[in-house]
Amino acid sequence: MDFQYSEKVEALRTRIRHFIDTEIAPAQATYLTQLEATPWATPPVMDALKAKARAQGLWNLFLPREHGTLGAGLTNLEYAPLAEETGRYLIAPEVFNCAAPDTGNMEVLAKYASPEQQARWLKPLLAGEIRSAFAMTEPAVASSDATNIETSIVRDGDDYVVNGHKFYISGAMRKSCEILIVMGKTDPDNADRYRQQSMILVPTRTPGVTVTRAMGVLGYLDEPEGHAEVLFENVRVPAANIILGEGRGFEIAQGRLGPGRIHHCMRLIGAAQHAFELMCRRANTRIAFHQPLSRHGSVREDIAKSYCEIEQARLMTLKAADVMDREGNKAAKELIAMIKITVPVMAQHVIDRAIQIHGALGVSQDTPLAHFFAYARMVRLADGPDQVHLMQLGRDLARRFE
Repeated sequence: MDFQYSEKVEALRTRIRHFIDTEIAPAQATYLTQLEATPWATPPVMDALKAKARAQGLWNLFLPREHGTLGAGLTNLEYAPLAEETGRYLIAPEVFNCAAPDTGNMEVLAKYASPEQQARWLKPLLAGEIRSAFAMTEPAVASSDATNIETSIVRDGDDYVVNGHKFYISGAMRKSCEILIVMGKTDPDNADRYRQQSMILVPTRTPGVTVTRAMGVLGYLDEPEGHAEVLFENVRVPAANIILGEGRGFEIAQGRLGPGRIHHCMRLIGAAQHAFELMCRRANTRIAFHQPLSRHGSVREDIAKSYCEIEQARLMTLKAADVMDREGNKAAKELIAMIKITVPVMAQHVIDRAIQIHGALGVSQDTPLAHFFAYARMVRLADGPDQVHLMQLGRDLARRFE
């Protein structure tokens, strides 16, 4: 096993790190100021940063090589350290057009959509001209089991009519969100409960689509994308908007969530690494009881444990990416489950230690630590809660010894 990044990846990582340090980090204050004025609109400075990133070829890095010229042509293993770099700053993934939920939606469209659907929606998403959302979670059912979804998608002549209630639909609050990928049931009575669901493209401004409110995440509204509660009331869209065909929704969801899970883990490792570095700097400069914090044994232990945990998570994530590249996403499902279980918890622990070492400053708006912590905690629910992954992984492992 080769533990060194290739020259190609190192060169890209150096370029991304330089761009983050020289362009993104200095622009954060301006971004936040502009965001306060219009919370659900993309700040103008973001558009300027995206234009610069695209001009430098630092664009659509997430799309795996299998999709050819649509992305940067990288493997999952090559993308992992680059995604880690973008995870160090909350606004960085969007700058490179590598932000969720658009990454997962673009993969869905690239892998499953018709040429007409790709021309209408994938092309502007790849260009960073519009944003999107993925509408699966519902408040009335346990959405961790996607077969519970109750939203109805009913064929009526040349159209489908959508009715349902969704919430925590990330990205749907943003004014530039133009398209929703909606999961619902076209055949609720099918004996095969994995063939009841379908996915359909619903333009955000279709009559009957109502964004009722923004849902908070540990007090954060995550402007400008937000997490919306959305009602679909007799929403009529063309039959051509169905993705892949009726009854394929569960299949598409599984194809989408694997890459989405590993991308979250890659970015969280970057957030944890940034928190670790802030922790070490604070420990070296803050004087308590007549000496720097770094001379106190408990602080040194926190630093050492955090470093070990980040490196363990990084290596496991790289292994998952490598298996995805060599053997496919299905072969990597156990590793993907393992990192989805362990990486967000690791990030929570590291960020929590960093907060503690910073004292009251750590929970303030003057560091990114509190927002990092909220992100890590949210990912323990996003794309399937910990308990589902633990249950399925434990089941599959036990079966090996039957």
